[in-house]
Amino acid sequence: MEKLVVATSNVGKLKEFKEMLGDKYAVISMAEAGFVGDVDETGETFYDNALLKAQTVSRALGVAALADDSGLEVACLGGAPGVYSARYSGEPCDNARNRALLLENMKGAEDRSARFVSCIVLYKPSGEVVSALGTVEGEILKEEQGNNGFGYDCLFFSTDLNKCFGVATDEEKNSVSHRGRALRALLEKL
Repeated sequence: MEKLVVATSNVGKLKEFKEMLGDKYAVISMAEAGFVGDVDETGETFYDNALLKAQTVSRALGVAALADDSGLEVACLGGAPGVYSARYSGEPCDNARNRALLLENMKGAEDRSARFVSCIVLYKPSGEVVSALGTVEGEILKEEQGNNGFGYDCLFFSTDLNKCFGVATDEEKNSVSHRGRALRALLEKL
């Protein structure tokens, strides 16, 4: 089975990639492949950050690398936290603090519509770039539900599933998630 290096240190993302690609590729993290350190996400878009991560890891290891940059866009916050989703409450990244800040910033908001966005980039040593975008629509709950998933999942009510990602099974979430949709679109391009 062909190895696929995923440019992430996020264990939640790595788990999802393994679940969705495990029948096609031997998915390994950048650390398992020998990449030490992190890649600073300095891009202004999800695509910029995904390309930066995939390109950096690919060039360092001389292999094709897959990277995802994703985040939550909330309508009443003008699309925030967006590309800053993981660092919404500052450094170091803290999911619980991020969720608390989101709820604080949305106090009294009537429009709670939101979407998750994922951009996935595959960068090959030849310089070839293949990318795909995926989104999932929903709304932000007023309190957390469940403890499945990671990040903002326990606050995101998916209109596709008619339930919160925090109570959805991994299989249910992956079937409609932004990352799942982006990944399926990327695989079609390949």
